[in-house]
Amino acid sequence: MNELSQSKTPSYMHIDWDVPIDMGDGLTLRADVFRPKTPGKYPVLLSYGPYAKGLAFQEGYPSAWQKMITEHPDVPYGSSNLYQNWEVVDPEKWVPDGYVCVRVDSRGCGRSPGFIDHFSPRETQDFYECIEWAGVQDWSNGKVGLSGVSYFGINQWHVAGLNPPHLAAMCIWEGASDWYRDMTHHGGILSTFWANWYDMQVKTVQYGLGERGPKNKATGTLVCGDETLDDKTLLKNRCSFGDDILAHPLDDEYHRARSAHWDQITVPFLSAGNWGGQGLHLRGNSESFMRAASKNKWLEMHGLEHWTHFYTDYGVSLQKRFFAHFLKGENNGWDKEPSVRLQVRHVDHFEDRTETDWPLPQTKWTRLYLEPTQQGLQQEVARGDENRILSFDAQGEGLSFLSKPLDEQTELTGPMAAKLWVSSTTSDADVFLVVRIFTPDLREVTFAGAIDPHTPVAQGWLRASHRALDKALTRPYRPYHTHKSPEPLVPSQPVELDVEIWPTSIVIPKGYRIGLSVRGKDYTYSKKTGLKLSNFKNELLGCGPFLHDDPRDRPSKVFAGQSSLHFSKEMQNYLLIPVIPKK
Repeated sequence: MNELSQSKTPSYMHIDWDVPIDMGDGLTLRADVFRPKTPGKYPVLLSYGPYAKGLAFQEGYPSAWQKMITEHPDVPYGSSNLYQNWEVVDPEKWVPDGYVCVRVDSRGCGRSPGFIDHFSPRETQDFYECIEWAGVQDWSNGKVGLSGVSYFGINQWHVAGLNPPHLAAMCIWEGASDWYRDMTHHGGILSTFWANWYDMQVKTVQYGLGERGPKNKATGTLVCGDETLDDKTLLKNRCSFGDDILAHPLDDEYHRARSAHWDQITVPFLSAGNWGGQGLHLRGNSESFMRAASKNKWLEMHGLEHWTHFYTDYGVSLQKRFFAHFLKGENNGWDKEPSVRLQVRHVDHFEDRTETDWPLPQTKWTRLYLEPTQQGLQQEVARGDENRILSFDAQGEGLSFLSKPLDEQTELTGPMAAKLWVSSTTSDADVFLVVRIFTPDLREVTFAGAIDPHTPVAQGWLRASHRALDKALTRPYRPYHTHKSPEPLVPSQPVELDVEIWPTSIVIPKGYRIGLSVRGKDYTYSKKTGLKLSNFKNELLGCGPFLHDDPRDRPSKVFAGQSSLHFSKEMQNYLLIPVIPKK
């Protein structure tokens, strides 16, 4: 520890910088260890990821940090914030409670050398070995908990399937779980997020940037290693991430090796999702609770930005209760904690509530039928409109259907689905579904999403050629597609599509309306907002960075024709919504 870091370290904390952790293949990773100064054996909170353990949150993600501390002053309060790091715990809020916080730079990132290959089996094995290393250190009580947001949550699902002996509990804060369905191919349609993320958040902190990279504000050391490598060498030391994803358009072994295996996950966990996480994490948090083999599992759902509640007093206190029970053995009542904790979303606030299961057992599954003449949404099957066809530009704004004003306040909480009968003038079609709500004077109500400040109620996607269902896993409220053998369309011949729409929560006021848009491209709140975040390339127009606009995946020859919705007595189109009865 150098003079700079010694002078700033809190009196209760000891910090070991750049601790070596040797991997089975001979590579050495580097970790920072924050631990109580008082000798003893303590539970461990460990994270493994690519964002560079020495890069301050405030420096690497300034717009996200400033917005968070301005709107939530409890986040910086009680800490010097010197050791704040993107999407992992602040040690100044955990070490005083008797935890050791370990941050590991993943292979090829920050101060750990090696070849970057995100979420690969090699990375998962690294994570396993880091857990086992932490479990036998002199300062460890042998119980390791995993913690962190996003990347630091995704890879928890992976390593949990290997069942490391010292892994005692994990908190997955907004962590996707299915590399294909949640992350890279929504409904079979390529998401461009990961290629852009790689450019903005990983290449900028690759090991070997050395003098060309940032410096650690706490130690003065180089964040990206002491070596300064040339661009050609850096290129050789990382995968071509976006191209690798593009090269695997179906749910093959590449994707399965980077996805959760639910029957193998038995560790206790708290899965915390975000209603605004349309396009990345929300589905994984929901799916984990429904399918993981763990007997001790809890689901929490909240709102606001992707990272915010992990750091607020609300989020920290929830995590501390969970980890104290499983890592310290405290009898703090967590064993009696209801299985589901929700921040139910209203148009202007959130309401805390607990439930017993997910989807909520009291759900009244309700069909809203698409009516073609007035483009309405109604609970009765449309009559007198047999054999109608509504067509739209296959890569355009599409069609919108609107309910009548609601007679009473109505809560929708849970997953959704839609059944559509669709044809195309070409051999395929991409369908983008957006569930929306509107005020009595027909202004759309949007919400602060995980990334985008104008997020709609819910979204779903499906490539028509990927319509085949896994019958064993499909539920009426959650169609599950195989994504293995595409079935091209016969031009102008309708096919039945069951579209998964990701979970949501919204209490809709009386007099408001429910809308469903069937589009040929991503949702747009506004054609221009001027809103950007420092860590994303694109302007925030409604979908954040979770876009589906790569022409290599959607060539005009196949996807730029006309799409049509078909209506007849045999072809009923509907939206399935989760209505929660009033108590």
